Amino acid sequence: MPMPLALPSVEDEVLLARYPFLPQGREHMRSVLEKNGISVEDLIDEPWLEDVRTRGRLRLLDSVMHKDGADIATTVDMSTEIGRMTEVLSFLHAMLVVCASFNERLLARWIEGEATRADQLFGMDSENFELLAASYLSGIRSEMSSGSNEVVYWIPMADFIELCPRISGAYWHLANRPVIKGWVCMDAAVGESSRQRTARLLKERIREHLNQTCTDRMDRMSEEFAALFADPVERITGLLSERVQEEMPMTAAVRDDWPPCFESAVSELNQGVNVNHTGRVFLAAFSKSVGMSQEQTCSFFANAPDYSADTTSYQVNQIYERDYTPHGCSALKTAARCPVQPGDDRLCDQEWLSHPLKYIRAKQRSRYRESSQAAEEPEVGEEEVESANS
Repeated sequence: MPMPLALPSVEDEVLLARYPFLPQGREHMRSVLEKNGISVEDLIDEPWLEDVRTRGRLRLLDSVMHKDGADIATTVDMSTEIGRMTEVLSFLHAMLVVCASFNERLLARWIEGEATRADQLFGMDSENFELLAASYLSGIRSEMSSGSNEVVYWIPMADFIELCPRISGAYWHLANRPVIKGWVCMDAAVGESSRQRTARLLKERIREHLNQTCTDRMDRMSEEFAALFADPVERITGLLSERVQEEMPMTAAVRDDWPPCFESAVSELNQGVNVNHTGRVFLAAFSKSVGMSQEQTCSFFANAPDYSADTTSYQVNQIYERDYTPHGCSALKTAARCPVQPGDDRLCDQEWLSHPLKYIRAKQRSRYRESSQAAEEPEVGEEEVESANS
């Protein structure tokens, strides 16, 4: 892993408070605890640290509950020592709650939120950007672009090759990047500056670093210590469960949940039928919405009469990168892509069913309720056994 062999020194306490997840932040966090005479246990219930816990809860909620990541704004005044302490220890408190949950879904949501927040903040921090990038990359160079006053960043090919496969889009293919003597140019694109593009790559290293940090903590954390965080863990996992239910259609669905329009498009292509343009765009956009990979989506087109692997890959990538919204029911009917007649499907006959994503949501919620009810019902003979034991 081409991380820097030696981390650059960060002396600015405001910077360390704004980015407490930095690799250099671990020692700073320890020094903040020691300087203020605070133990990790104090973060749980010490009355004078309530502001820290409140800020930690808000930061955790932002990271876990907001689809686009944590809010980059903060009301904490980091020009003051108490403000910097609050920001650093609130991050630690949030991380401890996540680790104490031993919940992989919660961990993944929190890491994604924090990494997205870092991506946005790094992209705006022109003053400290090279220092921040040097904390995660084996090297970074900058130069002024010809004909403008914009800074263009170059990073080592080894870092780019390791991190770019995790990001979708043509920009991130090495063949589309200028390369000179082992350095890859991160020029401006897709409405973002060179700094913002580089920050997007750094997001992958931040996600990796946070995951390793939390995994190590969880491996060392005892059940007794984790139990001290039972209350905040219960609150956040309960909220996460509610959010997951709301977002069910945004996760890959089993085939039984597919709406007829999507099932029809997949089946026709599989049989070599030439599905029209609207049907193809809908299939790709819908696949993205339910969490399928680009590779899975491309495979749906393999038997199309005009199939071309390169063309399909390019067109699917465009839909994924531009985040197309799938067609609604009325648009599909207009384009002759709705295969259902009145009475064919009870769910499609519902007046509120105006979009295929609502179909999946309804299917998944119904299945969730059925499985919950089945789990609550006692097995045959269970009630008699309980009665005999009482």
